[in-house]
Amino acid sequence: MEDIALKDLILYMARALVDEPEKVEVNAVEGENSVILELKVAPNDIGKVIGKGGQTAKAMRKVLSAAATKLRKKSMLQIVE
Repeated sequence: MEDIALKDLILYMARALVDEPEKVEVNAVEGENSVILELKVAPNDIGKVIGKGGQTAKAMRKVLSAAATKLRKKSMLQIVE
């Protein structure tokens, strides 16, 4: 159940950043104490979710980490091309 909240969090952030929000997909792979989220966006939106020097992706990972810590889980965000 908790991984759904983390998945929705990443979906919300990514959709707010991209030009084609309908093409945003998040796949959650859950382990016992961890969750890996794979983010897919349209090819022309990759730069928007990564950001200059990776700053946007880093910020998204920080927010995800804070939310996952509350759920006592480790999290990882992978941006899939």
